[in-house]
Amino acid sequence: MSFADDTWRPGSFTKNFSWGADVGLLRLYENIRIGFAEKLEPVSRADYRKRVAHLGRSDLIPINFFLFNRPKDGVDHLIVDELVFQAISDKHSPRFDCLALFAFNFSSVGKWRGARPWERRPTLWAQNYISERVAKNFAWDTSRISAKDIEYFLQSSRKFEAKTTEKVSTNLNFLYQIGGIYKFKSPRIARWWVDALFLALDRISADTEIDRNLSNQDQLTSFLQRSKFLELTGPITPEKHFALAHLLKLYNVCGGEDRFKPARVRDLTAALLPAYSWQEPNDDSASGAVHPTNPRILKLIPRSCAKLAEQIGFKVIYGDDIESFDPDTFIKQQTREALEALKRRGVAPKMSADELHKLMRGK
Repeated sequence: MSFADDTWRPGSFTKNFSWGADVGLLRLYENIRIGFAEKLEPVSRADYRKRVAHLGRSDLIPINFFLFNRPKDGVDHLIVDELVFQAISDKHSPRFDCLALFAFNFSSVGKWRGARPWERRPTLWAQNYISERVAKNFAWDTSRISAKDIEYFLQSSRKFEAKTTEKVSTNLNFLYQIGGIYKFKSPRIARWWVDALFLALDRISADTEIDRNLSNQDQLTSFLQRSKFLELTGPITPEKHFALAHLLKLYNVCGGEDRFKPARVRDLTAALLPAYSWQEPNDDSASGAVHPTNPRILKLIPRSCAKLAEQIGFKVIYGDDIESFDPDTFIKQQTREALEALKRRGVAPKMSADELHKLMRGK
């Protein structure tokens, strides 16, 4: 995967997608669901365009700026990755909007026949505005983002090549405002951030597979570090760094890009748990994987991956418990369960509260 800072060109981003002022990125969400026929299966680029043609919006915006293109048997396809998974498996929410904004800023959309070289990374101008201007200069004060400031940034760069910067700047600012770019400024982990990490790993894996230059997991981690993932997703904090290790492990054990293929997940489960009797889930709705060390690490995963997640220490939750999940309640519940387990084992404190208080005061 090339991370070279190539020429910045807006391409067809100036086309009108009719986002709507008060619905976030719902139009993109609906477009993806229709284009993939609500199935977690790759779709040809041509079929996708036919399916969404009746919507009356530019189909080039989703397929050239948000989704990932990859040739398969000589036919251009759009792959299933985390963005598609979230659109198909969950209802529209501000969390999806943040994930879609990240996909746009990450600027990795693959290859298709007839695409020009720069179209493989079509939004480097947006990526650099976020990583250089918003992250570095503004310290993630997103209130300073405006069409005027974006235009100033583009005009100041010799890498941006376009006849006009006004339409691009206006469209990008509108996209950021309706998509909720202000949510990126939080130093804490949020669910969209966890999803964005998986999407970044999906795109890196898919992109390097095109070039056939990803040979092991260490390389994937190296590519992630070079991809500007952390710079594009808000303030860089210790909490996010600590979460990366747990989430990379979850991504790997679930099969990476293959986690959406039940047959592949079945093979992975059999290899890890040879005595486990595999059964196809009766309910194919997604599950939630929570890490006990930090309950803000909550990841929606295919239900078939649940057993694999449990094997590396994640707690799996289902159905309505995912949306109603509260980190504070989870911590209290885990504490109660731990105390009850100690009590059943006959483990009891040998020091009174008064003695403990004196010890802490150094007496």
